[in-house]
This record gives sequence, structure tokens and C-alpha cells, in this order.
Amino acid sequence: MGTYKMCICFKRTFLAREAKPPADVKELFTEYAERGNLMTAKQLRRFLVEAQGEPDSDATTVEAEKIVEQVLQRHSTKITRNSLSLDDFHHFLFIPDLNSPIRSQVHHDMSAPLSHYFIFTGHNSYLTGNQLNSPCSEVPIIEALERGVRVIELDLWPNHTKDNVHVVHGRTLTSPVELQKCLTAIKEHAFSSSIYPVIVTLEDHLTPKLQCKAAQMIKQIFGDMLFHPESGCLQEIPSPEKLIERIIISTKPPKEFEEAKEQMEEENILEKQKGSNGNACEKEPSDHVAEHDDKSDSDTGDPSEENGDNDGYDSKSCQLGVLFYRSLIAIHAGKPKGGLREAFKIEIDKVRRLSLSEQKFEKAMESRGRDIVRFTQKNFLRVYPKGTRFDSSNFKPLTCWMHGAQMVAFNMQGHDKPLWLMQGMFRSNGGCGYVKKPAFLMNVGPDNQVFDPKAELPVRKILKVKIYMGDGWRFDFKHTHFDRCSPPDFYARHTENYERQVGIAGVPADMTAMKETRVREDEWTPVWDKEFTFKLTVPVLALLRVEVKEYDRTDSDDFAGQTCLPVSELRPGIRAVPLYDCKGDKYPSVRLLMRFVLSEETVAG
Repeated sequence: MGTYKMCICFKRTFLAREAKPPADVKELFTEYAERGNLMTAKQLRRFLVEAQGEPDSDATTVEAEKIVEQVLQRHSTKITRNSLSLDDFHHFLFIPDLNSPIRSQVHHDMSAPLSHYFIFTGHNSYLTGNQLNSPCSEVPIIEALERGVRVIELDLWPNHTKDNVHVVHGRTLTSPVELQKCLTAIKEHAFSSSIYPVIVTLEDHLTPKLQCKAAQMIKQIFGDMLFHPESGCLQEIPSPEKLIERIIISTKPPKEFEEAKEQMEEENILEKQKGSNGNACEKEPSDHVAEHDDKSDSDTGDPSEENGDNDGYDSKSCQLGVLFYRSLIAIHAGKPKGGLREAFKIEIDKVRRLSLSEQKFEKAMESRGRDIVRFTQKNFLRVYPKGTRFDSSNFKPLTCWMHGAQMVAFNMQGHDKPLWLMQGMFRSNGGCGYVKKPAFLMNVGPDNQVFDPKAELPVRKILKVKIYMGDGWRFDFKHTHFDRCSPPDFYARHTENYERQVGIAGVPADMTAMKETRVREDEWTPVWDKEFTFKLTVPVLALLRVEVKEYDRTDSDDFAGQTCLPVSELRPGIRAVPLYDCKGDKYPSVRLLMRFVLSEETVAG
């Protein structure tokens, strides 16, 4: 019950009523309860297999009995039976953790090379707000990892005294955080939500001395968690399955690396020729650095005066430090000289990462669409927001995925609609942060042909979505949150173009005009009973987005929850769909009752 003030002396009282089961739910109950008043566990199992499409192995009689027991414990005040009434059955369908719209387990093949997956990727992961003057902190890194993000970006800069490494958005007013804090946060929280590898991308603006210091920190903090190649550059990155609970470093090799490598090789030859013990090359670069650090510390003079620009390091220390830093890099980044043709050049004996801004990617996909697809079959492509997104907003991720880009880097603090799509995409595969790329992006046809992102494709599947009702706002919001004078007027909106607020986002051919339910006035538990149909050409990259708003006659409509779900992962049948707030945090109680039917046959036209 809720009481609302109409004016100083006048009040209205509304009863909070639970909505009755929809007609479809009543029909299903009657059918599977065999026209009885109660549904047994055995009958519930048949419903789960036949109507909900559950595999026999999952929907066993034992599992059905567990569901009946849990529903009765939650819904019935007195448990005097072991079967479900119509209200109990309706209650079961409305419980997300018992009847979720997508699977919560990892079920994709995780044995392919890492480049065969879309990866949940963050951009400037240390920023707490905008790109210009927000503080840097390890806190947003922790939050991102706990949400399942698998790629963390750190910008490395010298501190003002040039003796330590800071993480900061360079040439802005953002306040820095120490690298050690960020690395420790990654170590402690990397696998809090997923066991699969975390990739740390470094934007390196360090001197050789500080590169060595950063490398020592990385090695010391991550220890055995760190994956790095034993020698040289990897021809192929191992699979997520082989890299469970490992941390991977990706950055550009130091520009001094080749020069240092050549000079070290020359010096080692000279040492051997002079009759040295010959074990210099057998030691790890870090051992050499430690030896030189000890010698430097024992000097009585001022090293900075003796070595000038090397900032206290002698020549050999710098060489060794660069070599050690380089040895920790598993995925080499870099932008080849030349135009787009060189940028997407594939090297047989090397896998690398290429980073493009969203503008450069848009330019590239216009003229080099197939080249991008071919490049990403082996190599990594990272697409990041343009520099003018000072407010930490994001861009459309679908076109990047359509071209095979594994790392679509997003500002996780942006809280905008593109981020909702990103969160929806990575609810796939149990939310582990890795989604296997569809086969059409990995296949190579006759004459070395690959998928053409510009090709016109036929309709592959039809998705039918029915929204029955919603509930839970009365528990998660104050009764005057939406309207001071009456209960809220909810409506749900669907569209296939997320720029128009909500719905299915996918390839351009799959986008249609906005669709929405009618407004239900003065109801905390709105009933819409509305069905929508969507024709999909690339269902594997389609995302169903639903947004609920509260209608306001005098002002902009109030946000009341959203969700985004991967179409390819939708479980058929009637499902309880939880809603999320603008940040992507799940509401404790708010959910929708929806039905999903995805036709398997190919539909012409």
C-alpha cells in the first residue's frame, strides 16, 4: 500500500497488488500439470525439457525436486506438500537464479589461440571519471576486474623527480597513482570473477632506467602468475585454457632493444675471447641488472654526474634493463611504418597487436574490411575511443566485432548505452570475459578469401520476444521515486538501433525502427503482454536490449532499468530477466517475465 499527496489537504491511497499469472503461464501449467491443481516434480521436469528446451542431462528429476523445494521455501508460508500450485509455478518462472535467460557456465571451446576470442577490454582503466582532470586510482581497476574485464590498460610515466613510475593520463590534469598500487590490485583481484588470463597493456613513456624498474616491479609482484615467452616473439599465443590464472604483458618493445641486443652480443663475444668464465649469457637479464645495481649502490661518487642522461645507470645496466623489460612482453604491440596496407601486414613467424583509434578504424574498414578480418584471424586488433571523448563516453562496438577486432577498448566509467552493449556481449560464455569469435570470421575460403563485412546477407533466424510483465520496483525504489502523486506509469521499449534508446543492436541490416509497449498507468507491477518479431542476418552478433522507462507527461521519462542479452545465448521459453541500473549493476529485485523463441530454419528475404 502507498499513500500519495495530491495537495496540502488531499491524499490518495493505492494498493500494491501482485499481478496474476499471464494466460500463457496458465495454459502451460494446465497442460503439464495434466489438468490437475498441482504440478509434481516429474511434471515440472517434462515442462523444463519440452517447453523450456533444457537438456535431459540438466533437467533431471532430482534437479526438478530441488527446484520445487526451493520455490516452496521462498513462496509458501507453510510447506505441507511437495508440488507446485499455479501461483508457485508462476513464482518459479519469475526467479532469475532458478530460471535465467542465459547460461551462467563457460561453454565455449576455450582451447583455441587467444586471438580467436573477443576479449572484455578496458581503456585508461585507472581513471575514476573524465579524461582530463579526474583522479587516477587502483579502485576502478579492481571494479573492472570484478565485472569480468580481462584487458587492463596502464599509462606509464616518470614521476616529477624521475625516480619512480606513475600511472597517469599523460599531458592532462589527472592526478597520478603509483604503478606498484595498480600492479598489486591486479594481482589480488585478477581472477575474482574469472579464471581466464588478464592482459595488461602498457602505454610506455619511460626512460630505460624506469623501464627496468617497472619490469622488476612486474616480475616481483606477479611472480609465477606472469606468462612470458622463453625466447623471442611468439608465433601464436596459447589458448585461454592453457593460460588459466596467468597475467600477460602487452606493449611496444623498447626502441633501444635491438641496439642493446646487438651491443650485448658483441660484448659477450669479447668477454669470451678475453678468457672470461663464459657464463654471462646464461644468466637472466634480471640477475645482471641486480649485479649492476649493487655495484652502482656501492659507488661513493654521484652516479648522475658521471652518467648524465642515463640517470645513474651505466651503459651495460641500461642494456640489460632494456633486455629484461623486453623479455616480459608476451604480445608485442606496434604500428608499422607506412599506410594501411603495411598496418595489416601478416608476419608468418610473429603475432602482434595493432592499436587504432575509432576514427582510424572507421577509415580502415571502408577500404580494408577483408584485410582487417584476415589480420585478426591471427593477430590482435585493439580499437580505442578517440581523444575528444573527454567525458569518457564510448562508441559503437558492433562494427569492430564484425571485423574480428578482439579488443574493443571501452571507458568502463562511461555508463552510457554503448557500454551497456559491451556488458551484454560479455554476459556470454558464463561472463568469463572471453567470447569465441564466430566461425565465419575465422574461415578461409578458396583463393584465400575471407568474410566480407560489407556483403549483403540473407535473414538467418527470426527472434520472437514477448514481454509479459515486470515486478520488483516496489522493493528497490521509494514509493515516490518516480511520481509524488501516484504509482509509476511503466512502459518497455524495444528497438534494433541502440541510438534510439533500446532493443536489438547488431549489424546494420538487422536494425529496424523503434518498438515499445503501451504505458501501464499507476502500476508497480505492470502487465504489457506484448510480442515483437525481429529478423536477423547475423544472430551470433545480435544483442537484445530492453529498457524500461516511467512515463512523465511534463518532463523527460524516468529511467527504470535496462538489460542487454546476447541473442545467440538466449534460452528458449519463458524466462525471468533481471534489470540493471545505468552503471550496469543488477537491481536486487527488479525483473521482467519474457518469452524467447528463436527459429532455427533459414528464412528467405
